[in-house]
Amino acid sequence: MLTISAIPAFSDNYIWCLSDTNSDKALIVDPGQAQPVLDHLAANNLTLDTILVTHHHPDHVGGVKELVSRFPDCRVTGPADSPYKGSTNLVHPGDEVIWGEITFQVLGVPGHTLDHIAYFTDVEVQGRPVLFCGDTLFVCGCGRLFEGSPEQMRQSLQTLRALPGKTAVYCAHEYTLANLRFARSWLPEDEGLRDFEQQCQAARNEGRPTVPSVLDDEKRLNPFLRWDDPAVVDSARAYCASHGLPADSENAIFAAIRHGKDNF
Repeated sequence: MLTISAIPAFSDNYIWCLSDTNSDKALIVDPGQAQPVLDHLAANNLTLDTILVTHHHPDHVGGVKELVSRFPDCRVTGPADSPYKGSTNLVHPGDEVIWGEITFQVLGVPGHTLDHIAYFTDVEVQGRPVLFCGDTLFVCGCGRLFEGSPEQMRQSLQTLRALPGKTAVYCAHEYTLANLRFARSWLPEDEGLRDFEQQCQAARNEGRPTVPSVLDDEKRLNPFLRWDDPAVVDSARAYCASHGLPADSENAIFAAIRHGKDNF
């Protein structure tokens, strides 16, 4: 039986643990810290054999070295063209990563960083296909553009938007309520966003994660996946008019949404 568990790290990171109860093996995604992972593995009698890295930022790779020292046979899979040099299994977009009966597709999703990749499998875990997307797509948000361009990020999100709608989206941060405050400011009449914000606030009040989300919900609610939605386009054009920004293409609309969030 396969399960995915959230391991909280730092103030708002999630490290993901995919485990197989038949073999007691574990796959860890983006371990920015080692100790929370070690505690989780010990509590669940799991042996770490694979780490997936999405990009080079320290809050995603900072724990890898210690974890490998504890589990020296662990495979570390990460982007080949990356400032991070701790991966032992280098992959490019279009490659596959096999873990047990699961095959992950490696997707190139630059924007947040230039080396950013995501991992998708259509093998259902807990009833859904799985996307580990790091800091590219968040619940009702997307990553800041530290290295890439708005055009790159929109194309990356278009790649993710094309995945099956029932996919579970396992992002790396609990940014949901802040993202929803921005989304609601742009789309105050959106009843779906209002209802979802209430659901997410209730979850956080109870100490529950808002992650994973479901891709169909992201496509319906997340303004960063709605650059071609008339309501979002209207808001973006109004924003562009008041900020002297172009609004003449889908890339420009997306850039305006990102600019709005960056300055919210």
